[in-house]
Amino acid sequence: MQSPARVVIRSDADIVTARATGRALAGELGFNSTDATVIATAVSEVARNIVQHAGRGEIVVEPIREEGRVGIRIVARDYGPGIPDVEQALQPGYSTANSLGLGLPGAKRLMDEFEIVSDLGRGTTVTMKKWER
Repeated sequence: MQSPARVVIRSDADIVTARATGRALAGELGFNSTDATVIATAVSEVARNIVQHAGRGEIVVEPIREEGRVGIRIVARDYGPGIPDVEQALQPGYSTANSLGLGLPGAKRLMDEFEIVSDLGRGTTVTMKKWER
């Protein structure tokens, strides 16, 4: 199995790199092009949140194998202000950045598994998984 790929996120250019990294690994693992695009989109959304809300963080993309299934795990981590109300942040249309408020809810909808852990003043970690069908 391939080793994890780590992308430091500080700017829009890093979002593009993270997106491409997710798409490339998805292809290597046998995901079809539609699912590879879904994975790349989810990576973009969480990476954009890092740039907008924390300024700096990282995305780790890695292959996983559980119970005979092959998948991809994306962990987006930042050390920003944290999310005061995670449940509210996952509501479509909710935004603190004057955006459409589709980033986190969209990423959650696109992936098979999705978890957010956020500590105020310490940062946020989003863990997402997509399984190859």
